[in-house]
Amino acid sequence: MIGYLNGKLALKDPTFVILDVNGVGYEVRISLYTFSKIKDMESCTLHTYLHVKEDAQTLYGFFSREEKSIFLQLISINGVGPNTALMINSSLNVVELKNAIVNEEVSVIQKVKGIGNKTAHRIILELKDKIRKQGFEAGMQPIENIGIRSEALSALITLGIHKNIAEKSIDKILKQMGNDISLEELIKLVLKQS
Repeated sequence: MIGYLNGKLALKDPTFVILDVNGVGYEVRISLYTFSKIKDMESCTLHTYLHVKEDAQTLYGFFSREEKSIFLQLISINGVGPNTALMINSSLNVVELKNAIVNEEVSVIQKVKGIGNKTAHRIILELKDKIRKQGFEAGMQPIENIGIRSEALSALITLGIHKNIAEKSIDKILKQMGNDISLEELIKLVLKQS
């Protein structure tokens, strides 16, 4: 299994890239979300999944571990193959998809090309509890804030702030301030409110 590839982007297309890793060009299928993140880069790291069938071996790449994780959860569902999961990742970012699943918004998932009512219901049924167990709640922040949120939460718990209070304060501040806040500022603002 190839966990990730780090190399120079020899060719970029909205649906695939060729990643040059020490002189070997790997063709990697990507989502539009990943393309939007790497389109201006000369080199990058992609978290990968190798799908092997009788007649083909296809490498899928993801800009973030979260995107790869939801992709793997999607392909574990009967009737959702890698190409369908990639289409879902291209249409909805990780947070939008998780919100749609947790809130049981069938219509949002059905808007993805190739997803019918039955498949949308199956995705919600099979993933809702898994996503909730991972600590995801409806209305969570965009993917850019997930890292800073978890780091701030960890620091605040270490400082003695109760987890529920810290989570509510962090979410409130991130909603107000958006992505333009540093970890240090976020922690200071939560401490002032607590």
